[in-house]
Amino acid sequence: MQDMNTEDIVGDYAEHTLTFADSSTRKIYTSNEETYFPDGCLIVSRTDTKGIITHANKSFVEMSGYAIDELIGQPHYILRHPDMPPAAFKDLWDTLNRGEKWHGYVKNLRKDGGFYWVYATAIPNIRKGEVVGYTSVRRKPSLKKVKECESLYPTMF
Repeated sequence: MQDMNTEDIVGDYAEHTLTFADSSTRKIYTSNEETYFPDGCLIVSRTDTKGIITHANKSFVEMSGYAIDELIGQPHYILRHPDMPPAAFKDLWDTLNRGEKWHGYVKNLRKDGGFYWVYATAIPNIRKGEVVGYTSVRRKPSLKKVKECESLYPTMF
């Protein structure tokens, strides 16, 4: 996975280096430019068991700011915003590894350095008794819940 490119960033930005659970690192740039989730939109993606994106619908492409060929084959954490506490993703993976459905509010990073909030549901895809991947559906979040997360998440680091 490549570092972000400053030429793609809109507005003033801050630089961060993120380290992921697989020990890989990525230099990212964040701005305060929010893209609001449109009414009636559903973002859908699928990954393999390692979290590599295998399917992304049109809404996912549009909201992320990436082209489809920039998403397929990349780890889903390409969208990880540094404001998201690691505990949220630990809970996600712990829940999925128990074979259960996970729900949560997530602040995602766009290619242009901006962000968007989602209410996400992730489920394991089970075939013949084995997990073969995961599906995530994201919808417009409650503004009240987003405000709660904006207060809570910084305390979780």
